[in-house]
Amino acid sequence: MAMAKLVNSFNYILLSLLFLCANNMLHSMAQWPKGGSTRFYDFKVQMLKVNKLCSTRDIVTINQMYPGPVVYAQEDDRIIVKLTNETPYNATIHWHGVRQMLSCWSDGPSYITQCPVQSGQTFTYEFTLVKQKGTLFWHAHFSWLRATVYGALIVYPKTGVSYPFKYPYEEHIVILGEYWQRDLVQLEKNVTASGGGAPVADAYTINGHPGPNYNCSINDVYKINVVPGKTYMLRLIGALLNMESFFTIANHKLTIVEADGEYTKPFTTDRVMLGPGHTLNVLVTANQKIGRYSMAMGPYMSAKNVPFQNITSIAYFQYLGATPNSIALPAPLPIFNDNLAVKTVMDGLRSLDIADVPKEIDTNLFFTIGLNVNKCGSKTPNQNCQGVNGGVMAASMNNNSFIRPNFSILRAYYDHINGDFTEDFPGSPLRFYDFVNGAPNSPPNNTGSMNGTRTKVLEFGSRVQLILQDTGTITTENHPIHLHGYSFYVIGYGSGNYNPQTATFNLVDPPYMNTIGVPVGGWAAIRFVADNPGVWFMHCHLEIHLSWGLAVALIVKNGQGPMETLPHPPSDMPRC
Repeated sequence: MAMAKLVNSFNYILLSLLFLCANNMLHSMAQWPKGGSTRFYDFKVQMLKVNKLCSTRDIVTINQMYPGPVVYAQEDDRIIVKLTNETPYNATIHWHGVRQMLSCWSDGPSYITQCPVQSGQTFTYEFTLVKQKGTLFWHAHFSWLRATVYGALIVYPKTGVSYPFKYPYEEHIVILGEYWQRDLVQLEKNVTASGGGAPVADAYTINGHPGPNYNCSINDVYKINVVPGKTYMLRLIGALLNMESFFTIANHKLTIVEADGEYTKPFTTDRVMLGPGHTLNVLVTANQKIGRYSMAMGPYMSAKNVPFQNITSIAYFQYLGATPNSIALPAPLPIFNDNLAVKTVMDGLRSLDIADVPKEIDTNLFFTIGLNVNKCGSKTPNQNCQGVNGGVMAASMNNNSFIRPNFSILRAYYDHINGDFTEDFPGSPLRFYDFVNGAPNSPPNNTGSMNGTRTKVLEFGSRVQLILQDTGTITTENHPIHLHGYSFYVIGYGSGNYNPQTATFNLVDPPYMNTIGVPVGGWAAIRFVADNPGVWFMHCHLEIHLSWGLAVALIVKNGQGPMETLPHPPSDMPRC
């Protein structure tokens, strides 16, 4: 029966092509490149009992794996993932870094492109990896479930196409995460209801393992066995929830060759920093004395007066021939607020080839990003107003705190349902001032934000330049900003307030990324062409900031013809 349906669908597409019909199926099928394979995956959202940090608890996972299963593919492959929810929680999956050409319905953020998959329901994600390769990943996009629901998405080059560097002896996936001894959905509810900040994680993890620095974890440690003289590629993935992290290997250099799924010019460093949403491929040569070397991840916290977990997570980079259980050489990490270490790595990122950066810009946007404290309106302030000076914590873009609705914005937009969201998100701040050093800072009296489900509409084909400006309200901070459905050229960044007269741009070989850490007390400039219709979420990837509203939805309108038009929604789209 399935084969008959496939044949009928194919015949229908051929007829549509003959009559130049803008059929919805044509829109998606016509975009698929020739020669790609179709790969099927079965994802079951299931509970898993784990024993960590001297305690046993149930966590939400995919297929009872933590981290979750790896999705392997090649450039231009079509991916089909059937998601079945066998837990009491709502769930969605976001395919982080996938550009979702004409497949916005499969992007995954709850209440943006879809209603959540409820307990007992199924939904099938379908998308094509058009001209994409490298290290990406997937994670839950409902509440704070992505703390345990995540895994790698590895896209290899086409058959016969080699890496632009010497092929490594082995590849290893290394996912940096955070672990809580709590129900993550309930934790988000408690934190937002309190009006205050989030508790620190109970541990950092490397591939789900806290390592020997934590209680009851002497054997709960990840290890890579290496052959002396060989070169290894580590696919580093930042799956942290509310923190950013440094990573280093004792006595070994890391050569970055890819960032966010795009090749870079090789850049060698002692350490890297990954925020939530970042991926880096690094080459490491086992060129030291035979022994056991620590791989360490530890905190990068650029905000002031914010508590964080300060116990380092350790894994082992262990040479064959090393004495079993030998003492691992320590891996020194930068101090927790070493902004220069972060900037040094960012300075070294350059696209491998000359980039196709938009030179003429027809849409200029300027978004401020930062924290807010709203006045307490609760009759029980001790319970609900635990923010700075008895206020309620919030976060915003252009002083608008995004309120996620209880419906799918994409569906409402597609069906022309009015009144559920607005299209009045400002393209620039209502007023300009010294954002970094002169920001309002008498919380909660002058630090409030506006609330709303506001979207920004872009014409199809718009050549967009967006300035992201950190603000000093409450505290400056490095914010990892992620744009769904797109990668963008990071053409410039700097400290202080953005000044178009003095800012310098790299329009030759800037890195092409999907997540940019906007510098603490600084700015970043990105460019992209709005060539993919749909509703695309743009948000801070620190989950507490997203819960507080540091986000906006960008609506890219349809263009002309089937290749520029959003297809009809899938028949099994979940309902709210």
